[in-house]
Amino acid sequence: MNALAQTIIDAHGGLTQWRKFKKIRADLSQGGALWSLKGQGGVLDQTSVTVATDRQWASHAPFGSLAARTEFTGDTISLVAESGDIIETTDAPRSSFDGHTLETPWNSLQLAFFAGCAMWTYLNTPFVLAWPGVECEDAGEWKEQDQIWRKVVVRYPDSLEVFSKVQAIYVDPDHLVRRLDYDVEIAGNTPGAHYVSDYAAVSGILIPTKRRIFPRLPDGSSLPEPLVVSIDLSNISLT
Repeated sequence: MNALAQTIIDAHGGLTQWRKFKKIRADLSQGGALWSLKGQGGVLDQTSVTVATDRQWASHAPFGSLAARTEFTGDTISLVAESGDIIETTDAPRSSFDGHTLETPWNSLQLAFFAGCAMWTYLNTPFVLAWPGVECEDAGEWKEQDQIWRKVVVRYPDSLEVFSKVQAIYVDPDHLVRRLDYDVEIAGNTPGAHYVSDYAAVSGILIPTKRRIFPRLPDGSSLPEPLVVSIDLSNISLT
């Protein structure tokens, strides 16, 4: 982990504090155009999400009326009944998105994979910068309306399942993350600008409770609409 990553992580509470915990859980409210576009409107509007902080694992509970919960491990995605029985599962789920565009509908396992992969990455940022094989470099200043942020390019290793191997984060003068950029490879490399705000202090860790994702233009600017995804977190706990 380089000095830049260390500074960003320290601003969010520090790695020593973060590593006291194994999981982060929150109530989750979601909206935006993506879910209906993918034929999955309403499934994850209101649910809870739990992700591991020391391995790739995430779960949404409930998964609409389709399952009691999901299990994302990076290599697999499963829908699980209240009894613990596996309703449906698949290995190497990423390959099922081959040839997809933004408009390609998802089946239930694809929705569960996307949601698990996304929330694991989001809730582990910026502490994921300390993972083996993750690299980041300073890409200079970035002007966001009337604010000056710093852009940081992040490269993920093959050992981590993320939907974009090269991403960017933007930090404010206090080194808090304010935006993430990525091209969603499993949806035709669709570019997104993902804004985070409304930080809350939870067990010594600063966590954004509001996320809004918009289309991103080739020059890096974002469009004010459509709202692709909205994410609001509440009742956050670290255990």
